[in-house]
Amino acid sequence: MSFLIVLVIAVSLSMDAFSLSLAYGTLDLSKKSINKLSIIVGIYHFVMPLIGLFIGNAILKFFPINPNVIVTIVLCFIGLQMVIETFKNEENLKLMSFPELLLFGLAVSIDSFSVGIGLNAINNNFLLCALIFSISSFSFTYLGLILGKKISQLIGKASTLIGGIVLIIIGLLYI
Repeated sequence: MSFLIVLVIAVSLSMDAFSLSLAYGTLDLSKKSINKLSIIVGIYHFVMPLIGLFIGNAILKFFPINPNVIVTIVLCFIGLQMVIETFKNEENLKLMSFPELLLFGLAVSIDSFSVGIGLNAINNNFLLCALIFSISSFSFTYLGLILGKKISQLIGKASTLIGGIVLIIIGLLYI
């Protein structure tokens, strides 16, 4: 039963990565960029629950920061950049820089940190849990980016504008 719970949590944690990847995938990403972003998100979903498990409780005792505020800022920033990219006269939109990819990965992985805080109540095999979270989030991110790219090919540049607006709305919903 514990494995089933971990699997359900993994899929749940992956859903925000999937939905945001749909929007982000509307940028005309290369296969290499799709792979890179999917791997980044997968790595974050492996590391963040372990960080949450080992040091999360201590950090939250000293600095009661609401993770939703951080997610809101990051998603609105990325969404705003996508909206701005829509109005540039470039034929091909370029993928954001590596630090911005890292921010995207962090934004969709903050909830994994929170899950890590209570992970010991769910399962004692922390590395296996983190690996399942990682594989699930990698897969859903990859799928979202591919589907977002297909949507972009169907409806063109408007998809980037819509994707940026969706990211901003989702970011604001985190508050």
